[in-house]
Amino acid sequence: MPAPTITLAPGVVRIPTMRDFINSYAFVDDDGQVTLVDCGLKQAPARIVAGLAAIGKRPADVTRIILTHAHADHAGGAAAMVTRTGVAGLDIHEDDASFIAAGHAPPTDQTTTSGRLFSRMPGATFDAAQVANELHDGDLLPVAGGLLVVHTPGHTPGHISLLHQPTGVLITGDAIFNLAWRLRWPLAAICTSFRQNKQSAHQLGELEYRIAAFTHGPEIRENARETVRGFLRKNG
Repeated sequence: MPAPTITLAPGVVRIPTMRDFINSYAFVDDDGQVTLVDCGLKQAPARIVAGLAAIGKRPADVTRIILTHAHADHAGGAAAMVTRTGVAGLDIHEDDASFIAAGHAPPTDQTTTSGRLFSRMPGATFDAAQVANELHDGDLLPVAGGLLVVHTPGHTPGHISLLHQPTGVLITGDAIFNLAWRLRWPLAAICTSFRQNKQSAHQLGELEYRIAAFTHGPEIRENARETVRGFLRKNG
C-alpha cells in the first residue's frame, strides 16, 4: 500500500488517490485550516480523508477546495468532498466553472480524429458541484502564505497550475505529466487544444520553484526547474 501522504514541504503534502498516477494536494495554514487541491476520481474521497487523517486533520478542517480543471479524474470526487467538508463550493478558473456546474468535461479538440473519438467515449461526466469562487490568472490566494494561480489553458480552457510561493512548490496540474519517471505531455485526445497546452506550459519554465509536483506522477525534488525547462526546450 502506498503511503497516505508524501510531505513536499512544511505544510504541503501530496495525497496519492490512485498510487502515484492521480494525486491530490493539501496545504495547511498556521491556524490549522486546510486547502485541498483536486479531488480525484469518484472513489477518491476515502483516500483523501485517510490522507487528511494521516496529518491529523479531518474533513471539517478543509475550508477551501481548488480544482486545477474540470476533468473526471480531478473533479470526480469533488461533489462528495464539498459535502464532507461543508465548504460553500469549489474554486476553479472562470473558463472551467460552467463545466463543473454542469458535471461535464469541456469538449476535446474536434480538429483531430482522436479528439472526436474520445468525445464519444463514456467517462466525461461527473457529479456537478457548486462553484464558490471563479479564479483568474495572477490571483494570489491566501493559502498557507500565498498560492499563485497560473492560467495554463489547452488541456481544458480553464486549466491552472499553482505555485506555492513560501515553499517553492509548483503544482503543474495536467499541463505536464511525470509518468514512469519521465516528463511527457498529456494525451492530445483529451485536450481541448493540445497545441495550446504545449504553448501555455512554457510559462512553467519561467517561474521560480524548488519542487515540481504533478497531478499525474511523483514529484521532482532535485533540479526541478532545470528539468522542466529542459523538457520544454526539447519538446515545445
